[in-house]
Amino acid sequence: MDLDSFIEMKNVSVLRGDRKILDSVSLNISRRENAALIGPNGSGKSTFIKLITASIYPSYTGEDTVCRLFGNSRWNISELRSKLGIVTNELQYDFHNEITGYEAVLSGFFSSIGLFTNHKVTQAMKRKACETIEMLEVSHLKDKKLETMSSGEARRFLIARALANDPEVLILDEPSNSLDIASSIKFHNTLRKIASQKAKIILVTHLVSDIIPEIDRFVFFKEGKIFADGGRQDVFTSAKLSELFGVDVKLTQTDGICALNIKKN
Repeated sequence: MDLDSFIEMKNVSVLRGDRKILDSVSLNISRRENAALIGPNGSGKSTFIKLITASIYPSYTGEDTVCRLFGNSRWNISELRSKLGIVTNELQYDFHNEITGYEAVLSGFFSSIGLFTNHKVTQAMKRKACETIEMLEVSHLKDKKLETMSSGEARRFLIARALANDPEVLILDEPSNSLDIASSIKFHNTLRKIASQKAKIILVTHLVSDIIPEIDRFVFFKEGKIFADGGRQDVFTSAKLSELFGVDVKLTQTDGICALNIKKN
């Protein structure tokens, strides 16, 4: 058991019928790393996130299977969620009722979708919520209904919600989906600010434009397996990305913004 690990997996598979969605995955990510999990749609990234968040469990494939989070193989879900901040597109869709950005952030203290009468909101929670909202530069929107915000505005409030409990790790699943160019740039800057002063980031995406300079570990998924794993210089390259996506591409990086361009013959 590695107590320094956030994720420790060995020979982990997830089966759906006779098909392996994840196939004998072995991976160790330290609590000190910002990591990006990159792969095409259907490569197993979403299933991997469900394992991390204990939404699903590995299929039994033998005694040598290991799946630990923060050094533990069994977790109380509420305790696990106090260590993890999670932002997904599905979460944004769940906030469909008339809740303000401020209330959404407060709900993070209770891991709930909204606030309910049995929730006791303390002054300390209110202060922390306001501090986090201010850090993400959306204080002027805190009394606006979440469902009336732009996707980029709502995403920043959901990140503030995820950070409310000072988690060790912030997990972002396809974070820039549905964002326009301007919102994506603002979101990119928000991630850089978090990486410099808050939780470690696990970024799950198929878009290299989501990658920030602070990401120092790259895990590529393809067809349910780990295709490549390593540091920026070794893995996050035009050659590896071309192999991963099956298209001849060139990776460019300008002022911390990454892009992929298809090479012309």
